[in-house]
This record gives sequence, structure tokens and C-alpha cells, in this order.
Amino acid sequence: MTGNNGNGDKESEVTLHYPMLSRSNYGAWAIKMRVFMQAQGVWEAVEPKTQMTVVEVKKDKMALAAIYQGIPEDLLLSLAEKRTAKEPWDALKTVFMGVDRVKTAIIQTLKTEFEAMTMKETEGVDDFAVKICNIVSTMRTLGDTIEESYVVKKLLRAVPPKFL
Repeated sequence: MTGNNGNGDKESEVTLHYPMLSRSNYGAWAIKMRVFMQAQGVWEAVEPKTQMTVVEVKKDKMALAAIYQGIPEDLLLSLAEKRTAKEPWDALKTVFMGVDRVKTAIIQTLKTEFEAMTMKETEGVDDFAVKICNIVSTMRTLGDTIEESYVVKKLLRAVPPKFL
């Protein structure tokens, strides 16, 4: 992308460094890519203003190139057959937003299970603590930030008084 620096004698050039998509940064990646493509004037290829918007082939290819620069090779190979910039963009959105929704649903289920847990009279404290730790560990692996103090309070609430 080039532009006049105001002096009239030289042009300045701005190089955009596209962010690399990973398994955990889709939201931030999509925002940065949108802004970069808007700066280049090719965002319309990904998100046309109307259904009747006709996108120039050159702009579409520039947007497609931008998307391909920002994704790892394993994703590139799975998107290689996409012919317009909108196709891989929508495919990535579906994959990554779907994954986030599934994670959120699993975390919600685990939180409900965690809250409902109570220690049985016949159960050992160590066994119960292991069950709690397993649920908490799974939630953290999925990206939840459950505080250690909250886990300890739950353990103390769920254990029968005779063990306290």
C-alpha cells in the first residue's frame, strides 16, 4: 500500500504484517485481518456491502492472498480449492466460531456438574478431591479461568461436616 507523504516528491510505503491464525486466536485474528483488508481497500471481497455488489477480480485475489498469508499451511491445504476470498473467510469463521461454541457449551456443562457435586458419606475425601480436580482441570484446559480459592470453597462446602 503506498501513499503520498504530502511533500509531493516521495512516496512512502506501508508494509502490513498479517497476523498468523492459531487454534486459540481466531477472534483477534479476524479483527486484525478485517482492518488490514479495509486499509488495502479489499474488504468488500470478503463482506460485500449488498448482494448486488460486484467485486473486482483483482481486489478479490488481493483479499484471498491476505487470508492465505495469515493462515498456517495445514489450513491452507484444506482451503486451497476456494476460489473467492469470501469462501475461505466464511469457512474459517464456521470452523473457529463453532469450536468456540462447543467449548463454551462443554464448560457450562462442567460448571453445572461442578456446582452440583456433593461428597457421599461412603466416599473418601481424597477420591472426592480427585473428582473435583479432574473437572476443574478439564475446564481450565478448555480455557475457563476458575480460581483456586473458589475450588477450595466448593470442596469445603461439599464435604460432610464430620470430615471438617
